[in-house]
Order: sequence, then C-alpha cells, then structure tokens
Amino acid sequence: MVGALLSIVSGLLISTQNVFNARISEKTGAWLTTTIVLGIGLVCSLPVFYLLDDTSLFYFGDLNKIYLLSGVFGVGIVYCFMRGIALLGPAYSVAIVMVAQLGVAFTINTFGFFGFERMEFSPFKATGLMLLVVGVLIFKLGGRLPALKKERVEKQEMIS
Repeated sequence: MVGALLSIVSGLLISTQNVFNARISEKTGAWLTTTIVLGIGLVCSLPVFYLLDDTSLFYFGDLNKIYLLSGVFGVGIVYCFMRGIALLGPAYSVAIVMVAQLGVAFTINTFGFFGFERMEFSPFKATGLMLLVVGVLIFKLGGRLPALKKERVEKQEMIS
C-alpha cells in the first residue's frame, strides 16, 4: 500500500515538475533549465541526506559503479521530458513516457536484468502493454481516425 501511494505521489510530482520545467525553459533555454532543476535538487537533497542518513556521502560499498550512470540518466530525463512536453504538450508526452517506462520495466523484469528477479511475461501482460499503446494512439489520433470521426459526427447530429 505504501509503495502504491509513493508511486502515485511520484507520478504527480514528475508530471508537474516537467510542466514547470517546460515553462522555465521558455525563458532560460533547455540546458540552463536542466542545470537549474538538478542544481536545486542537489541543494535540497543534501541537507535531508545529512539529517536522515548515517552514511558517508561518498560511501558506495560494493556497488557496481555502472549504476552511478543514473545521474547522467537524470540529466537526460529532465532535458528530454521537458522538451517533449514543450513540443507535444503534457498529456501526450506523459503518455508516451509511460508506455516507454512500462516497456523497459517489463523487459528488465522479464529477463532479470540488473539483479532483479525474473518475472514471467504472460500473454495477459503483453495484452495489457499493447492496450496501453493502442490507448495512447487513440488519445493522440482520435480526431483523425475515420471510425472515431464518424462516431463524433453522429453524436453531433443527434444533439442538433
């Protein structure tokens, strides 16, 4: 239950943050915005780290150092998501990101990459992912698909 709640909060924060980032970039540019956002994140997280964690800032133990690339991924996430929102709008951009995230997450779980336990990829899961992709396409192309246009025209005629 706590994991689901934290995931919901994360989704709310990610979507809102990237809308804000897109607005900042209109005034400052994409790379300055990325620098500002990640810099402010560093300034905000350091005091919390020092208050709540009892480990050294640079103690990584036996961590596989390749995982430190997540910081580079963070730069890419902020930049790409912000530009996607600026070019496509928030709803469509978030929908595409969600499909991409689920696809990668399914791949990681299915093959057990990065030390995660392998998960069977069933036809039900494949169907769910495909429905999500179809939903995004309908969301984006709904006004241009002939079958959906016909339905919209019939509804408008009924109202008139």
